Amino acid sequence: MNKIIALLLLISISAFGQQNKEIEKPIHNLFLAMKNADPELMKTVFTDNAILQTITKDGTVKSDNIQEFITSVSKFSKNDLEERIVVEAVHTDGNLASVFTPYSFYLKGKLSHCGANSFQLVQQNNEWKIQYIIDTRRKENCKEIQ
Repeated sequence: MNKIIALLLLISISAFGQQNKEIEKPIHNLFLAMKNADPELMKTVFTDNAILQTITKDGTVKSDNIQEFITSVSKFSKNDLEERIVVEAVHTDGNLASVFTPYSFYLKGKLSHCGANSFQLVQQNNEWKIQYIIDTRRKENCKEIQ
């Protein structure tokens, strides 16, 4: 009986890990697109009406246009931009997922700033897409993420 319970637990953990990989895929593709200055890949990660926001030092929420963001990234050269993340939490309910990722951001190989991203993703046509990103940015107390 214990072997059956252990096997079922292992199967559920494996399925959960696979689901998380699918949820995280557009996030990793976003940062791969930034690193490669690839606007075409970047366009594939967002829903049609995605929202991009940053919380400033004084607590104000600043909104950015996704298309302008994609255009600005495409003006850089390959390897100019690199955002390294750690996925700390993934929560799901049906077609909704929330992912929290501390990050360190590098501009032309030099640590520029750090903070945390909060992603809201939706599953559309069996594919996860980023609907909403809000992040923090700071230059102090940054830990380099490998």
